[in-house]
Amino acid sequence: MDYRISDKFKTMKPSAIREIFKSLGKPGAISFAAGNPSPESFPAEEMGKIASDIFANEPVTALQYGITEGYVPLRQLVTQRLARVYNINSPDDDTIIVTGGQQGIELTCKVMCNEGDVVICESPSFIGALNAFRSLGAKLKGVPLNEDGIDLALLEKALIENPNAKLLYLIPTFQNPAGTTSTLENRKAVYELARKYNVIIIEDNPYGDLRFSGENVPTYKSMDVDGRVVYCGSFSKVLSAGMRIGFVRANKELISKIVVAKQVEDVHTNVLFQMICARYITEYDLDAHIEKIRKLYAHKASLMISALEKYMPDCVKFTRPEGGIFLWCTLPESIALSDFVAKAVESNVFVVPGTAFTPDEDEVTYSFRLNYSMPSDEDIDKGVKILADIIKEMM
Repeated sequence: MDYRISDKFKTMKPSAIREIFKSLGKPGAISFAAGNPSPESFPAEEMGKIASDIFANEPVTALQYGITEGYVPLRQLVTQRLARVYNINSPDDDTIIVTGGQQGIELTCKVMCNEGDVVICESPSFIGALNAFRSLGAKLKGVPLNEDGIDLALLEKALIENPNAKLLYLIPTFQNPAGTTSTLENRKAVYELARKYNVIIIEDNPYGDLRFSGENVPTYKSMDVDGRVVYCGSFSKVLSAGMRIGFVRANKELISKIVVAKQVEDVHTNVLFQMICARYITEYDLDAHIEKIRKLYAHKASLMISALEKYMPDCVKFTRPEGGIFLWCTLPESIALSDFVAKAVESNVFVVPGTAFTPDEDEVTYSFRLNYSMPSDEDIDKGVKILADIIKEMM
């Protein structure tokens, strides 16, 4: 059969991370490739009790169709928590529950962008968002990150050179894949550039609750005075990734269009899991639960950084995240990234090459992403040593 694939999807490639998962069946494999929260972070017992009670006392609500905007108690709880924790409280905004934070990103692009419009994003950036933009026919323009955040001079240059830019997609806190956090000064400057060149900011903040050191930095959305920021969040990293419960907070006019777009995609997000999420927030201490996760990731990040300091040659550079679940390593230019990744696979250690995260698929990179939330303490030390030995051998 000659399948006539659409022009949009002819050149689309599967997620490199999902493809790596297919190779993890070998005994003794050490994976630094996941983007998953630790299974230790799942409040499974509490959720089991909540689910049993829902099926005993509210089965119709859980099993019947729901409204597209989301389960009302959960929407209210999300709105209240965003105001309390992140100072996101504009009366001109509204909240919608979506199927994972990534759907909020995709729906915003679908509502805002015509085919051929430009989405400016950090380079590197989250592969799921990049592929969502590509699937909708948007053109990507990457702007490099530096220690403070996105490069301001190059961002303004990109805005000038791309007058049809509609969106600026940013992960300012514990960036995926880099693990870095933009400074307040950088965020203020970026916001002013977005106002000057009239682009919408998508602020993707799935890791914001996972700070284990340093000081909190205000979100773009908390600084938003003209409805310019679309805030995408998720419970994937603090309750359960498999529930696929995310949320979007944005201006009411924009939310009304996102509602229509979501009706076309999936009608509404899973009602049962929305109810479980809402009940967990009201019946248990979500903040205390998150604090346990922060301590767990602080321990694991410290182990990985210590192993990198101990084993890696000085020519290998790496970020030191203050939260989240990733850090970013950069090889010397004398080492080909593809060869390094292949040798790591031969040694049963898996990382994600930086090529998976580049908006420009032809961009040359010498970096790779490491995840510390999933591997055991023993595997963190063992796996980093194996990677370091490979690098030394290749040098």
